Amino acid sequence: MLLRAPSKRICVNFLVDSGMAALATPLALWIALSHSLPHAEPWYAIGGVVALQIAGIPFRLARQFWRFASIQDLVALTCASMIAAVLFSGSLAILGISLPSMSFPLAHAFSFVAMLGAPRVFYRAVRGTGLFGHAAGAGPERVLVIGAGHAADLFLRAASAEKPPRHKVVGLVAVGSANVGRLIQGVPILGDLSTLGDTLDRLAAEGSSPSALVLVEDSLGAAATDKLLDEAGRRQLGLLRATALATLKPATQEVASPARPAASRGMQSRATQNPAIELKPLLAEDLLDRAQVPLDRDGMARLIQGRRVLVTGAGGTIGSELAKQVAALGPDMLILLDNGEFALWQIDLELSEAHPAVPRRALVADIRDEARIRAIIMEARPELVFHAAALKHVPLVESNPLEGLQTNAVGTKNVADAARAAGALAMVLISTDKAVNPTSVMGASKRLAEQYCQALDIAARRAVQAGQPLMRCVTVRFGNVLGSTGSVVPLFLRQLARGGPLTVTHPDMQRYFMTVREAVGLVLQASVAGVSDAGLPESALAEGGIFVLDMGKPVKIVDLARQIIRLAGLRPEEDVQIRFTGLRAGEKLHEEMFHGTEPPVPTSHQGLLMAVPRTADPAIVGRALQEIATACRAGNRGGALAVLARMVPEFAPTKASPQASFSGD
Repeated sequence: MLLRAPSKRICVNFLVDSGMAALATPLALWIALSHSLPHAEPWYAIGGVVALQIAGIPFRLARQFWRFASIQDLVALTCASMIAAVLFSGSLAILGISLPSMSFPLAHAFSFVAMLGAPRVFYRAVRGTGLFGHAAGAGPERVLVIGAGHAADLFLRAASAEKPPRHKVVGLVAVGSANVGRLIQGVPILGDLSTLGDTLDRLAAEGSSPSALVLVEDSLGAAATDKLLDEAGRRQLGLLRATALATLKPATQEVASPARPAASRGMQSRATQNPAIELKPLLAEDLLDRAQVPLDRDGMARLIQGRRVLVTGAGGTIGSELAKQVAALGPDMLILLDNGEFALWQIDLELSEAHPAVPRRALVADIRDEARIRAIIMEARPELVFHAAALKHVPLVESNPLEGLQTNAVGTKNVADAARAAGALAMVLISTDKAVNPTSVMGASKRLAEQYCQALDIAARRAVQAGQPLMRCVTVRFGNVLGSTGSVVPLFLRQLARGGPLTVTHPDMQRYFMTVREAVGLVLQASVAGVSDAGLPESALAEGGIFVLDMGKPVKIVDLARQIIRLAGLRPEEDVQIRFTGLRAGEKLHEEMFHGTEPPVPTSHQGLLMAVPRTADPAIVGRALQEIATACRAGNRGGALAVLARMVPEFAPTKASPQASFSGD
């Protein structure tokens, strides 16, 4: 029966190792006897082979994969060589044969290491540099790697393992200057980010200009990112990001038989550990330069798994991401509710493909319809409610204030009252930084929703202390989500596709940003903490404290516009213009995460802070919301806004600039 390919390779390894071991014994004699080689019986060489193969059994020398020879393999080879030398010399002593010299065992071990290690190192080096075995075709793309740490080392390993090679790394650029001039896997660190232009000029003079810059570092900082974008745009270089370390895909090189025990797979299993390079264009979210916050995934699973979960606004940016992350945690039932049919169909279809085993219901409903919402929730009896449904576009809500009030404020009351009546464990309200010192109806309506949920949560905590559990209300406040529907980044990309200009309301306009995935992950983290009160300051909880996501530093919108232009390989103000259009109604230059009287309160959870804004009795807030609902149904705009101003006294509406138009906020 013909041997399978892996078995053939093992046999070849065995024969080559035997031949090298046979040569190692005469070499050891030559070394031990001061470079003279007396006549030796053939059994000397045979004995060396037998000793090596016996010593190599525990280390599986014949199963080593030479193409991916590693330090661990050479250590195993060294140990086997030392044992083989001891076995050989011990056998001579047992047979009554004197050693050629006292140094012979050491020389024998050295000879084994040299004779068996050299072919492995040579083979690995030759295959890694692509001197043979590659298909003819276009040469590899020259790239300059930005980063000179562990991520760069992993990238270089992946590049050397590519067959045929797709990338030739012409050098590395460090974030700092400490390691400039050193080598990583033979590739020089040519400079740091501050001298990136000089490094590119030098490579151009040497005829080694890269066609792309590859970013492997997770975080660079705003100034370094600007430098990178400037140099890439000025020289028309591609700017790519390598796949994150945690998600590098294994390359399929040589896979051991699944029937082989794990302990015997040896070097074959290591072949699957060489990561495949996946380069993607830099995206707008990469410009935020935010470090990943560690999350309590186990706590999230305990909260969600096996429970019935309702997500309102499930077709929106936040709601759909909430639905995806909740589905991944194994709920007993996931109820998707949205007023938009198409958006709801999209997320339901996506979940059916990604999580087919999770039971789901997709319901078209308007949270302003109190009777419909109460009927749905009483029938479904969700244990957890994530309330993401809202009207959020400031100028549109400013033009349609009654719609905004009915959805954001009255709709929140409808959902909270129905969930509480149905015995839900908790409701999570998605709020916004625009609720702080609001200048828009959108922000003020969300602040009123915050007040109602705060009041319910204070009452719930008192009831729990009295032995009468009621639904907890967890409010989470954060800023803009990058790339959300109707937000600035999609608008900029749309304008860029048309050749510009990119429109910004004001040169000093600033906003807080985070990615939707990060925001939702922290919302779930806040939900876990809010339901259990674990690691939260008692003083903040007693006053109806709400969670505020740590948004980092605010971003100037005009800077974001310039960076997006550079990402497209264009030059701001030269290739694409930026036009300022003036503030729109309800907008303010600088958003805030905390009111002046509510200083941030730290928690034990990274990425989560707490605010303690003014609270009110739930009955008082409830009556105000009923008044607003009545005024909205009657079309009484003045009456509804008067109640809103009474309940949110810090609400200070702003007028639009005369030249204001549709633009990025």
